[in-house]
Amino acid sequence: MVPKGLPLATGWQWIGRITWAVAMVLGGGNGLEAGPLGGSAAPTPGGLEVSSAPGPLDSQLLQTTAAPGGWEASGGGLGSGSTSVLSAQGVEGPSASPTEPAAAPGLALPFRSALGPVDWAVLAGYFLLLLLLTWYSVRKSRDTADDYFLAGRHLGWLIVGASIFSSNIGSEHLVGLAGSGCTDGVAMAHYELHAWCLLVLAWVMVPFYTRSMVFTMPEFLERRYSATARWVLSIISLVAYILTKIAVGIFAGGVVFRTLLPELRLEVAGYVFDSFWIGSVLVILFTGLYTVLGGLRAVAYTEALQTLVLILGSVLVTVYGLAELGGWQELRQAPYPGSQLEVGYNEGFNLWKPLIPKQIEGKKVEGTWAPVREEVERDGQKVIRMAWYFNGNYPWLGMLFCAPIIGLWYWCTDQYIVQRALGAPNEREARRGSIFAAYLKLLPVFIFIIPGMICFALASRGYPGLAHLVDEQGRAIAERCQSAFPLMVAHVLPMGVRGIVVAGLLAALMSSLAGVFNASSTLFTMDFYQKFRPSASQHQLVWIGRVATTVMVLIGLAWVPVIQGARGLYDYLQTVQGYLAPPIFVVFFFGVFNKRLNAKGCLAALVVGFALGVFRLAVDTPVALKLGGFEHGYPTGSFLWIVNQIYFQYYSLLVFLVSLGVMFLVSYLTEPPAEHQIRGLTFSTLTQEDRQRSRASWGWPEVVASAVVIAVILAAYGSFNG
Repeated sequence: MVPKGLPLATGWQWIGRITWAVAMVLGGGNGLEAGPLGGSAAPTPGGLEVSSAPGPLDSQLLQTTAAPGGWEASGGGLGSGSTSVLSAQGVEGPSASPTEPAAAPGLALPFRSALGPVDWAVLAGYFLLLLLLTWYSVRKSRDTADDYFLAGRHLGWLIVGASIFSSNIGSEHLVGLAGSGCTDGVAMAHYELHAWCLLVLAWVMVPFYTRSMVFTMPEFLERRYSATARWVLSIISLVAYILTKIAVGIFAGGVVFRTLLPELRLEVAGYVFDSFWIGSVLVILFTGLYTVLGGLRAVAYTEALQTLVLILGSVLVTVYGLAELGGWQELRQAPYPGSQLEVGYNEGFNLWKPLIPKQIEGKKVEGTWAPVREEVERDGQKVIRMAWYFNGNYPWLGMLFCAPIIGLWYWCTDQYIVQRALGAPNEREARRGSIFAAYLKLLPVFIFIIPGMICFALASRGYPGLAHLVDEQGRAIAERCQSAFPLMVAHVLPMGVRGIVVAGLLAALMSSLAGVFNASSTLFTMDFYQKFRPSASQHQLVWIGRVATTVMVLIGLAWVPVIQGARGLYDYLQTVQGYLAPPIFVVFFFGVFNKRLNAKGCLAALVVGFALGVFRLAVDTPVALKLGGFEHGYPTGSFLWIVNQIYFQYYSLLVFLVSLGVMFLVSYLTEPPAEHQIRGLTFSTLTQEDRQRSRASWGWPEVVASAVVIAVILAAYGSFNG
């Protein structure tokens, strides 16, 4: 049944027009001009034309790192000494803004692409499949909120698992993980091995969510605590989605287009738009269109397809890269800094980084409890004396205790992820889907991080098109390495294969954007609009959901000029969740384990925790964005300087401990919640019927499958020790 109020023919006419526009723009149709934005162009292996000298506008793209959910704070975090930018040397400078005057007529050059005819055919087939899936979703949809926001709760476990994984893996994930692999080896694999968090979702949280039949995570918080808690979490979630997921997803997509199609330009009314603009805008529009039309069903089905394309494309990069390098043993010899300190040791394959690095830029490092970062003389040699809690090189302490907090928040309580499990028809399907997603989550270490490490190894050997990623001392240049994945596509993969990988990159961008568009519209409609209009019909709720999705698309478009021009913005945004996640984790997890915790304790924990997070963001923001007077940070030794220097994971751990203490203190000093209010929402208030129903939903296959995931994770931790 076609949703009311949706003229289907008109909707599909627009889909056809946008698809045609995508093909014309990417294929070099009428109205496109490609010419140098500055510098001289020189051919490179694979046919990608890059600039041998910087253009008039230097790129200020940013570091992206991936963590539990693509929104993990970057290893350096703010003030941790590892800020970097995402601009590849040899790739045309930043995008031209819409205010840039057009090139003079007659100066345009023919468009030159890294993709061949077969690659374009693959991309055309990919978009055609997306159209067919969207058509199928719209034909099956019904005009109800349950159907639009949760696919009628009819998603099977295969779709649930693939959709969860695809939502997590955005373009920023591919770009960021490969970049971190190039600069730091397997350090970020800690976050990708958080597949066990999905097992916690499957076995601990899914039973509570399916029993309560909620639409959103804030709604569950209202059932457990109060309506005020729901409002607070809804507002925080919406703001965070806009400032982080949408912003960075668009940015990373623009980086991919700029790297692969550096000279693509579009002239409109005297203004020139480069590949960053063209790619970002078209993908946002196309993704927004099928999300508006089909709701969660269209998002979930297309994400299942995108998961296959994404995995296939990334596996091809790994396989071809290893073949070019000479095999796994050659990769084990990659000359990461610090590897020469011990025979048979490779720093790039070490997951467990020390609290204090052995060296920084060739100088020995001396750890201390004093809040200092200084250079001193020791036996005639210069030594860096630094507080251990200032070290941002992925120390094991932060990874062991803080990363799981952020991971459990993301995988088990974030609307962006959990909404897929809510779309399952019952507890069994939701649990199986979460376990399947855990298996998929094991892959990024091998198909995203390893390609970045291969890129570093090839660059160290002077491989054409990649040699500029390392300096004269053989060290990876962080700001250049962030484009490792698309550079591998352009220089290592043969024609015909690139199209599959580029389709995977587009799939990653589109799936993450579609997920956040749908999650945001669900939060707004069910947590705000329905509260103000409790008598709203199902048709009205669906209509508002479509309007809310459209607004999110427009916000995404508005973000494009802001994102591309703000230096260090992504590094700043990556830390947001590290500061805001702990109080949310506390109220959800401890709320289901302890029935004594009440609404006042929950609200106090959220307010205090968020206040601490906002304080840190307020301290970090001027330094991260290099505002006037803050180009060199705060005065050394001052209180704000110390706060800014503390590694974000340690500060996040502090927020967690304070939030936990406040919640228990306030809860136990006030009256306990009414027994009928929390019945079935905590382990100690489950009825016998609840327990029996839950027990009947799983058997030995689910147990064995979960055990295998844990075994693989333990094996990985044991293997990546240098």
